[in-house]
Amino acid sequence: MGSGNNTLWDTMLNGHPVCNDWKRDVEGAVYHLANIFLILGFMGGSGFYGLLYLFFFLALGFLCSSIWAWLDACAADIFSWNFTLLVISVVQIVHVAYQLRSVSFEQDFQELYARLFQQLGIPLTVYRKIVACCDGEVSTLEKDHCYAMEGKTPIEKLSILLSGRIRVTVNGEFLHHIYPYQFLDSPEWDSLRPSEEGIFQVTLRADTPCRYVGWRRKKLYLLFAKHRYISKLFSVLIGNDIAEKLISLNDKVFERDGVRYDLRLPSFCHTRLPDLEHTELAGALDLLAFRCQSEFRKCHQSSHTDISCLRRMP
Repeated sequence: MGSGNNTLWDTMLNGHPVCNDWKRDVEGAVYHLANIFLILGFMGGSGFYGLLYLFFFLALGFLCSSIWAWLDACAADIFSWNFTLLVISVVQIVHVAYQLRSVSFEQDFQELYARLFQQLGIPLTVYRKIVACCDGEVSTLEKDHCYAMEGKTPIEKLSILLSGRIRVTVNGEFLHHIYPYQFLDSPEWDSLRPSEEGIFQVTLRADTPCRYVGWRRKKLYLLFAKHRYISKLFSVLIGNDIAEKLISLNDKVFERDGVRYDLRLPSFCHTRLPDLEHTELAGALDLLAFRCQSEFRKCHQSSHTDISCLRRMP
């Protein structure tokens, strides 16, 4: 058995004549052009457009190789292999182009992807699952109508504002605004576990005609259970949104001596309300800070976050 293997090895190494006289003439331009196309093709990126780039240049490379094999090398086997690879590349181009065309969205969802998800490198196939979870529906909210009422509206969904402006109040006192491509109810979402229920502690009223997209809690949690990647994605987005809301409130709170109080400090949640100058806002700020701090710390400690949630910190 061992001698048989040695004989096969010797045949592979020594059974072919050594090239003593190398060919001095270079191959034609078509041969070199084929290799240039192959090099360019293997420099393609990921995603649908990266695949189109890859297979397009591979197809050009194999086409040039087929022409070279047919006209210059006159080798049927070389031509056959390159032509086969050319056909495979063309089929892949058609397949990817069809997938890219099938992943199309309405204008609102296209803008949402460009503003919020594309910068994180989220593939369109993943984004399609997210859109399907909300059934591709966009809801409207007329001016002065409420998205949620303090102490009455149950926390049943998670929504992102697409257009318009939402005013957030507590006990009739203004807290902050919510602008397009921000979550409407990220603090409420973070305050509950999947099995828990709750009601809004603030009122969200439309300052202008608004449009938003919303996901039902149960359907979204089912999506998270099936796709862990999407769950982590929303965790990052929600954490960033809560941090931004927390910062927007940070300028509203001052101590008696006029020094700005940092809501991110753990001691804020234990500060007595009368110790704050703006007592009408203190209760709501204390509540929001308590809900936000855990998510803010996760955002602060995360080393896998693609969005710069901390670069905007004061």
